[in-house]
Parts: sequence; C-alpha cells; structure tokens
Amino acid sequence: MLDFLTLQNASPDSALLTAVYTVLISFLLSTLVGITYIKTFRGLSYSRNYVQGLILGSIVAATVMQAIGDSLARGLGMIGALAIIRFRTNFKDPKDILFMFSALAAGIACGVGAYVIAAVGTAGFVFTAFVLHFTPLGQTSHFDGMLRFNIDNSDESRIELERILKTHCKKFALISLRDMKQGERLDYAYHIKLKKNQSNAALVKALPEKIPSVKGVSLMLQETTVEL
Repeated sequence: MLDFLTLQNASPDSALLTAVYTVLISFLLSTLVGITYIKTFRGLSYSRNYVQGLILGSIVAATVMQAIGDSLARGLGMIGALAIIRFRTNFKDPKDILFMFSALAAGIACGVGAYVIAAVGTAGFVFTAFVLHFTPLGQTSHFDGMLRFNIDNSDESRIELERILKTHCKKFALISLRDMKQGERLDYAYHIKLKKNQSNAALVKALPEKIPSVKGVSLMLQETTVEL
C-alpha cells in the first residue's frame, strides 16, 4: 500500500491514477461479491441484471465519493441531485439487500481511499456468506420444490394422493388449499422433498396414472434458477 501511495503522489497524473485504481479495485471487489451471490443463491428466480447491478452500483458509489471528496458543498449538491431520482426496485429477499449494501460499501470505501478496509470488509462478507450457505444455521427444513395440481373433491382421490406422496416423498407439507368449481375440485400446493431412490419425473407421472381426475400438475424445483 505504501508503494502504491508513493507512486501515486510522485506521478504527474496522480488524480487520473487514483480514479483508475479506485474503479479497478471497486470492480474487482464487487465482482467477488457478485460471484458469491451466484454461488450461494437459493431461490426460484435468478436475475442476471441484479448481479450486474451489484458491480455497476459499486463503481457508481466509488465515483460519487471521489467526486465529493472533502467538499461539503459537493456533498449537499450530490444529495440534492440524488433526491430527484426515485428508486422503486423491490427486493424479494432480504439477502439481496445485504449483497447490494456490501457492493456499495466496497465502492464507498474505495472512493474515499480506504482500500484496505474495502478489501478486508469484502473478504469478511464473502467468507461469512459461504459459511452460512454451507451450514444449516437458520435452516429449519429444506424442500426440493413445490408441487401443484387440482383433483376432484372425493375421499378416494385424497386417500390415493396421500399414498402417492408417502411413496415418493421423504416429507411433504401442504402450503395452500383452494376451492374450485364450488367445491367440486380442490387445488393443492405442497412443499416436497423426494426420497433418494425417487425421481421428479416418476412423481409427476404417477399422479395422473393413479388419480384420473388430477389436472394441472406442475413441479417447480427449489434449486432451479430462472433468469429474468
């Protein structure tokens, strides 16, 4: 770090070098945060634009902090300019907000020249994210996905449905039950975890074979990522 500061102060284009190093380090640290987000992501909707937003947001934050510098007037002007912009992005997961804050924090730290703090803070965040991802901390139960379908409202159908689920699933939990056609049909949604010797296709195939009245069978896997 001392060698970098010496080279920066000795160079005739020190301001340009500072800007280049700041953007470069912000890019590297925010890219690390983005890769961590991809590797630890668990959900039903993955957004490539969000990951790119992490990286771009860090660079913007670093640039803003460099532009403000030690000037109070610039800071107040920047607050007024940003107040005009309305940020209406909704985050589906609290972890998404924290990853965004991590990228912005790295950019802000780089923008004020605290490169060591930015690197150590990002490394700590990434390490903790991986530790939480690979340990069961906070995890009460884990399901493979959500199974949804509708069947006739009859005792025979419900008994056969329970038998099929017990045959193919290690555990299952009813998350929603909706009435259809004035009580003639019922729409079910289950969280399921399959047994090791059972496959997704076997379960989806067994439902219409064993229960002729079943319709609209869909299985959304928890680990499947859909780019939006």
